[in-house]
Amino acid sequence: MVFRDTKVVFDTPKVMGILNVTPDSFSDGGQYTKIDDVLFKAESMITSGATFIDIGGESTRPGAKSVSVNEELDRVVPAIEAIHGKLETLISIDTSKPEVMQAAVDAGASLINDVRALSLPNALEVASNLAKTHNVPTCLMHMKGTPQTMQNEAIYSDILSEVTDFFESKIKRCTNAGFTYKQLLLDPGFGFGKTIEHNYQLLKHLAEFSQFDMPIISGTSRKSMIGNLLNKPIDQRLTGSIATATLAAMSGASIIRVHDVEETMDVVKIVAKTLSVD
Repeated sequence: MVFRDTKVVFDTPKVMGILNVTPDSFSDGGQYTKIDDVLFKAESMITSGATFIDIGGESTRPGAKSVSVNEELDRVVPAIEAIHGKLETLISIDTSKPEVMQAAVDAGASLINDVRALSLPNALEVASNLAKTHNVPTCLMHMKGTPQTMQNEAIYSDILSEVTDFFESKIKRCTNAGFTYKQLLLDPGFGFGKTIEHNYQLLKHLAEFSQFDMPIISGTSRKSMIGNLLNKPIDQRLTGSIATATLAAMSGASIIRVHDVEETMDVVKIVAKTLSVD
C-alpha cells in the first residue's frame, strides 16, 4: 500500500505508535502538549521501530467531550508540522473532522484514521479528494454510536456479521466516492461500543476480516477490555496489551496500534519469525 509517495509492504505486521496531543485521553492525556515533548516521544517510538505515528487531538474514550475544529487544529497541526519537518516517519491523523483531515495532510500526514468512518458531513468528500490528489489512504473504524453514547449502545445479535456488514457498506460508499480498494484500511474498533465479550469475540475471529483483502488495524493497547478482565489499572496493562497484540498479529493484523512500541516490536519479530518457518 502506498501512503503519499511511500510504499509499505505488509509482509509482517507494522507498529503504529499512539501520540495524543490532548489533555484528556484515557492513557497519555496531558503528557504531550509541548512540541519538544511531542518530538522526543515521536523520535523514541520511531527509534523503537514504529512505522506510523498516530496523532490525535480529540479524545474518543467513552464519554469524552467533543472539541471545536479550531481547538483540534491548534493541537495537531503544530505537532504534525514538527514531526514531518524533523523526523522520517509516516504520520497518521486520528480525526473525524474534514477540516482537520485537510489541514493535517497539508502539514504532512499520510493517513487518515477516522473512528467515525467518514460519517461526519463532508468528511467523505474531503477524504476521497485527498486520496485522489495526494494518495492518502483512510482507515475506516467500526463504532456503534458516538464516544459519548457508544457504551450504552453495545447491543448486537451477531457482532461478527454486523461489523462485516458495516465494512461492506462503508467500502462501497467510499469506492463510489472515488477511493480505490488500495486506499482503504479497516479497524474493527475494539472498545468502541462493545462489551468485553464482544471485544474478545472480535479478537478471536479477527482473521475473518481478511476476506476484504485490506490492511487491518488492531488497537487494544491498555484498553478496558484488558483492565476489566485482569482487574488492572491503566499503568499495569502492558502484559495484557502484549498478549492481545500477539493474538492480533497471529490473526493477520497488518498494523498494531499501541502505546508501548518497543515491547510490541518484540512481539512482531517473534510472530513474523514463527509465521515464516515451515
